[in-house]
Amino acid sequence: MKLKSLLLLASAALVSPTVYGGEGLWTFDNPPAQLLKQKYGFTATPEWLDHVRLSSVRLNDGGSGSFISPHGLLLTNHHVARGQLQKNSTAAHDYIKDGFYAATAEQEMKSPDLEVNVLVSMENVTARVQAALAGAKNPGEQFAKRRAAMAEIESGSQKSTGLRSDVVTLYQGGEYWLYRYKKYTDVRLVFAPEQQIAFFGGDPDNFTYPRYDLDMALFRVYDNGKPLETKDYLKWNPKGAKEGELIFVSGHPGSTQRLDTVAQLEFERDYRQPSYLKLLKSRIATLEKYSARGPEQARQAGSQIFGLQNSYKAIDGEYKGLLDPHVMAAKQKAEDEFRARVMANAQWKQEFGGAWDAIAATEKKAAGRAKEQFFRGTNSELANLAATIVDYVAEVKKPDGERLPEYREAQLESLKYSLFSPAPVYPEMEQARMAGALALDLAELGPDDPFAKVALAGRTPEEAAKHWLTGTQMADPEFRRKLVAGGEAAVAASTDPMVVLERELDPMRREMIKWQQDNVQSAEQRAGEQLGKARFAAFGKNAYPDATFTLRLSYGEVAGYPMNGTKAPAKTTMYGLYDRAASFNFDGPFALPSRYMEGRDKLDLATPMNFVMTADIIGGNSGSPVINRAGEIVGLIFDGNIESLVGDFVYEETTNRAVAVTTNVMTEALRKLYGAQKLVDEMMP
Repeated sequence: MKLKSLLLLASAALVSPTVYGGEGLWTFDNPPAQLLKQKYGFTATPEWLDHVRLSSVRLNDGGSGSFISPHGLLLTNHHVARGQLQKNSTAAHDYIKDGFYAATAEQEMKSPDLEVNVLVSMENVTARVQAALAGAKNPGEQFAKRRAAMAEIESGSQKSTGLRSDVVTLYQGGEYWLYRYKKYTDVRLVFAPEQQIAFFGGDPDNFTYPRYDLDMALFRVYDNGKPLETKDYLKWNPKGAKEGELIFVSGHPGSTQRLDTVAQLEFERDYRQPSYLKLLKSRIATLEKYSARGPEQARQAGSQIFGLQNSYKAIDGEYKGLLDPHVMAAKQKAEDEFRARVMANAQWKQEFGGAWDAIAATEKKAAGRAKEQFFRGTNSELANLAATIVDYVAEVKKPDGERLPEYREAQLESLKYSLFSPAPVYPEMEQARMAGALALDLAELGPDDPFAKVALAGRTPEEAAKHWLTGTQMADPEFRRKLVAGGEAAVAASTDPMVVLERELDPMRREMIKWQQDNVQSAEQRAGEQLGKARFAAFGKNAYPDATFTLRLSYGEVAGYPMNGTKAPAKTTMYGLYDRAASFNFDGPFALPSRYMEGRDKLDLATPMNFVMTADIIGGNSGSPVINRAGEIVGLIFDGNIESLVGDFVYEETTNRAVAVTTNVMTEALRKLYGAQKLVDEMMP
């Protein structure tokens, strides 16, 4: 990237109300109407926005999707569906490797613990939250009052509407919105291709382009035991999108830090991300060693390795962006300009001028305990379940407004759905994961750290993992139900090794939570609200907030980009798939499933396969529909290119690209390779 463009773009993101190109993760209450009208002559009418919003879904295990038929058919990525495929797989039936197709409704496969959310309404509750802060004498009191107000709003909404209700913080606290969701938990798998074509090219091609992936999966949402009947779904356009065409992405980007101060970004660069990369590297090595024991161990660990490698590559890209002096210079320039504007106004200076210094002081405090945030963990699913139960029985006895956020009354139903999941847990893999995590904890914190003293108690990491896992019943969902039903008394009396461990670790965990609240979160929230108000005062609301895993609208054009001294094409074709596979001798991550080798002559190899666009996306957008002006679906987001990874902090239109699967190739493959004409007919009634 060129320094000049980065300075301009970072200034746009942090200071100026002007936004360039396809930049922006826009909330549906504040779409980029003027930009779309001026550049494309397109008007996003309320009816168009409502239809797209109600056709879009959030998957609670970390992705997006959309309804594509009036009968609850839901399209997302194979890699988003992968967790549910893994949980339904066995040694005899590996649905990730071999794929799955339910030719009849009876064959559709229930997902063990997938929750799907549809955003049905939004309400600005900023005034209610900010009014609740009246009388607070310090950031700590503000933190408590804010949390209580948000809990009260969520609980009241859930009781009055029956909908999942989440208060979402936007613009660093400049606004608070109540999002109400219709929630579905009867979600059944209909179709998934083989992993080898869904993730063709494997980790070497991940976050790159050109790509040749059929990264898609289909679920069906049921309501009261019957397929969901909905008038809001995206009509299927099998012709896809053309180069230069205006497109939209409706999805749930996870998180960005484009509004963070330089002090916050320096903390990320110097503490959080190096630790996170070290943690991920260790977790990957542990599971790769476990996988080497045999094919069944490799199957068990495959999805976790996939997720960890994906995270490592993404975080490494972000880290390199923060190490780029041009990026940090751009951020510093933007902050200096914003701060100067605030300080030039006497009233703004008095109200907001101390926010930057307050955040900088907070980050210095956080640095002192940064390691504990990463290296006091067990990396055990069973330990996590036990910790959740220990917390649950204690938190639910408190007034709603004093609970940890995930245990608020409005969140309990979703929490319990996950907590009591019947998904399998593999004891041998649990022991390997736990031993690896404890070895890393010991190396980073030393034997005298309080966590090490409890978790290891003088044992080696391998001995400790075996000790805590031997005899535990935590893998049994009925055992977990009984513990929760028994409340604090049952948890206190339990001799289950995992419960014992998490009871002993609980005071340490709570001390860390309280320290973070008192020293970091309370100060950051107060200063963040000040900066949010300052931004509105200085520039109005012509900008978008950072991502929060809530529904956003992005826009852009289908467009290639300069790459490696040449040009990346706007689209790839099935010709390229076979060429790339042949170039690597059909080996390793470039092998093709047998149906693709045997069925090549059935296919129109000129069919567009993947394409790129300037629309702004980030992690969490996986599975988002790509939509044209008419509100038709023309593609499916599944990745970004390597140049997009710095997008957590700054958007760069020249080379930042979202990567999608075309509706062309999905239609072609379903018809000619999978014998799924019935599905195609449903998508195109």
